Amino acid sequence: MATATRIVIVGASLTGATAAATLRKEGFDGDVVLIGAEPHLPYERPPLSKSFLRGETPFEDALARPESFYSENRIELLAGTTAAALDTDARRVIAAGHGEVAYDRLLLATGARNRSPSIPGLDLDGVCQLRSLEDCQRIREEAAPGRQVVVVGMGFIGSEVAASLRALGLDVTAVDSSSFPLQRILGEQVGRSIGALHADNGVRLVPGDGAAAFEGTGKVEAVTTRNGLRLGCDFVVAGVGVEPVTDLAAGTAIEVDNGILVDRFCRTNVEGVFAAGDVANHDHPVFGRRIRVEHWHNAVNQGKAAALNILGKETAYDSVHWFWSDQYDANLQYAGFHTEWDDLVVRGSIEGRNFSAFYVKQGRVQAAVAMNRGRDVRQAIPLIKAGGRIDRDRLADQDVPVRSNPAGPAG
Repeated sequence: MATATRIVIVGASLTGATAAATLRKEGFDGDVVLIGAEPHLPYERPPLSKSFLRGETPFEDALARPESFYSENRIELLAGTTAAALDTDARRVIAAGHGEVAYDRLLLATGARNRSPSIPGLDLDGVCQLRSLEDCQRIREEAAPGRQVVVVGMGFIGSEVAASLRALGLDVTAVDSSSFPLQRILGEQVGRSIGALHADNGVRLVPGDGAAAFEGTGKVEAVTTRNGLRLGCDFVVAGVGVEPVTDLAAGTAIEVDNGILVDRFCRTNVEGVFAAGDVANHDHPVFGRRIRVEHWHNAVNQGKAAALNILGKETAYDSVHWFWSDQYDANLQYAGFHTEWDDLVVRGSIEGRNFSAFYVKQGRVQAAVAMNRGRDVRQAIPLIKAGGRIDRDRLADQDVPVRSNPAGPAG
């Protein structure tokens, strides 16, 4: 592949901004163009459900880089610009208002968007979702103390929003299809503890249910659930999940399946085209399968890896994913990737909300989660990456550091 002189990044996200910064840090002296549909500078999304939502931090604190960074590093930022089409044969992106933008290498960092389920009344005023700055500002406008809100979906975002709104003095009812928050991801034992955390902080939990309709005349007034409950409210926050934004790949040869398919070097099947971040369905060398991850840690680190590979500095992206979630006075941390397990090794007390739990399959740690024990999670990352068999008794013994577990060979 010839040396690149012009690199275009579609998606002025944390991933895109990190990739652009890495290109300059690594000495790339050609053109760098960063195209973003949102009218803002690239920013981090975690504060939108936490500190920024609660009014504790300004938006500027969430910026991936200060405004001056882009001009000082000769990064052409086309904010508020939609990439409307892609011609991979001619190596051109059609950008609304800017015409054809040529590239030698292209990074797709288009991220994800909220799903739009077919729930009657979803378009009523006061039915909010959370993905963008504007979404967060809409929720903040509704979030006056004493008002009633129904949170639909208690995944990580829904759980964080519920906690933030309770901190602001709102009356929060949370509806979720599982018996406990986050149960589908973390299992019943951990989910039960998270549910108790929310209940103890005043959230009314409606488990095993979902939204059938949003009712109101012009503005939402109630949520009708699938089990027949009618929950009056002043507004709704619907956490119904996200989907990868792959529209630009449509009609091209780029392979798509639950995101844009990339190999361990962030390369698509089309020469000169790479993908990273929420949109990338990545062939992960540690877990031996494809993984699409929607967290801050992955956005930053995969953005860096993609930039290195764009420059021909072949670097397999093998990072073990890690993220955190702050809810009330509890800090949750998670590392790894798991969809099933045959053993849950626990140290500490799940009921006491001071624990770490390790999802083990065939004697190997797939993932770890902790409440108020983040050090255990960080020490588990090398065990997960090594893939060796662990000593279960030592892993369960909270007097033995996690890092000292003598993991056997991965074979």
